[in-house]
Amino acid sequence: MRNAARTDANQSTIIQALRAIGCKVYYSKLPLDLIVSGGRLGKRNLLMECKLPGEGLNKAQQKFWDEWPGEKALVHHEQEAIEAVLGKEMLK
Repeated sequence: MRNAARTDANQSTIIQALRAIGCKVYYSKLPLDLIVSGGRLGKRNLLMECKLPGEGLNKAQQKFWDEWPGEKALVHHEQEAIEAVLGKEMLK
């Protein structure tokens, strides 16, 4: 039996933070939560999975994660999401 997909409580604040730095954010839910583009990403797309602190990918997500060749980021809070887009060196 498949677990019902749920939205993590931190997802809306992560989306707001990404939009505040000029990103377009599309909520896709599956296989990962968000498709992020724009801002410093330009025309590149970044797949993003939002998890609560201490949580990781489930089995199906991990399989997708391991097989997907494109850019992706696992984030637990706004700062990680912004760093995934801007890069840590841009925040210093």
